[in-house]
Amino acid sequence: MALLRLRKKQHLVFLLCVWCLVVDWSKAETEESEGSPMEKTEKDALYSTIQGFVGDSWNGSNLYPDPCGWTPIQGVTCDMYNDLWYVTALSFGTFRENSLACAEIPVIRPQLFELKHLKSLSFYNCFTSPNRYLASIADEKWLNLSKNLETLEIRSNPGLIGELPSFITNLTNLQSLVVLENRLTGSLPENLAKLTRLRRLVLAGNRFTGRIPEVYGLVGLLILDLSRNFLSGSLPLSIGGLNSLLKLDLGNNYLEGKLPRELQSLKNLTLLDLRNNKFSGGLIKEIQEMSSLVELVLSNNHLGEDLTGIEWRNMKNLVVLDLSNTRLKGEIPWSILELKKLRFLGLSNNNLRGKLIREMETEMPCLNALYVNENNISGELEFSKKFYERMGRRLGVWGNPNLCYHGDEIKNLRDHVPFGVKQCERVKDVTLA
Repeated sequence: MALLRLRKKQHLVFLLCVWCLVVDWSKAETEESEGSPMEKTEKDALYSTIQGFVGDSWNGSNLYPDPCGWTPIQGVTCDMYNDLWYVTALSFGTFRENSLACAEIPVIRPQLFELKHLKSLSFYNCFTSPNRYLASIADEKWLNLSKNLETLEIRSNPGLIGELPSFITNLTNLQSLVVLENRLTGSLPENLAKLTRLRRLVLAGNRFTGRIPEVYGLVGLLILDLSRNFLSGSLPLSIGGLNSLLKLDLGNNYLEGKLPRELQSLKNLTLLDLRNNKFSGGLIKEIQEMSSLVELVLSNNHLGEDLTGIEWRNMKNLVVLDLSNTRLKGEIPWSILELKKLRFLGLSNNNLRGKLIREMETEMPCLNALYVNENNISGELEFSKKFYERMGRRLGVWGNPNLCYHGDEIKNLRDHVPFGVKQCERVKDVTLA
């Protein structure tokens, strides 16, 4: 009897487990069929916004009845607020794998500005036909997003013309503003400094003109990239107040004047790129105070003067130093041997003279690219066979008419003969009769 009662209990437990599974499955099926909770107005605004970008043939309600749950939409990120789904990020274009591809003629619909919790918005290669898409939208529409929007990225839109809209400076919660490789023109907004929460400001690869505005207040900025534009004038002294800055790239513009001494205040800067501008007045001594620099690129400027006034040992973290075509004169200082981490040294197209320091081979162990071509370097190259092997074609010494090399050091190294340099002539002893 005891055995029979035990079997009945086991049977009842089994039936109870089956019933629980059925109930849970039925409940899950019901929840899936109903979809995760999302306000109808939020869902309708999302569908309409996407349809404007990807085309009228897109039917969100049929393809994605549950846009933030079981059937999420590519390029859409959601989060829960008060037990309801809301859109927090939208990405259009093919920049990211999960982005939505844009139609040939995308449309920014007003429903975009009804998304209550949107934090991130990006467009990549969406606008290809010339049009003033952004400027055509009323500022008050963008103000609807100003409370939450933290990231705005507008990349590679060749059809995006006109000026940078004034609404940008009202998005005061922005932490990242990237307007990269479009065809925007005009001057930069004078009140960019209103965006005090910015960590990244990239406005590179457009056609902006005029001066760089003052940047007082952007004390939390980590990256400032205004390269590849048509900006002119001198650097604003307020750049020296960007104490958190890690990367400053202003290359490929028409900036001029002397490098401001205020740059020495950028104690955390790892990249300073000012190439292809019109800076003059020499390489300021204060630059030696920027000991955190890893890359210093000043090529193709009108700096002039020499390198002897810089305490190079203070810049021991340098990996890249490019001073090519900067009208340098004088000799290469011995103190440059203090740059133990340096991998790339560019001094080409200057007026440097004297000998090339043979100790570069031993005192600069990381050096694997050296360019001193098109100068007045003279004398004999005294590097070893091992050094020529290490450098290969990354040793640029041509264009120095009074420079020569010894053939004995690089015998049987046909591929490593210094390009454009003649072999030294051996002077024979003459015995008088």
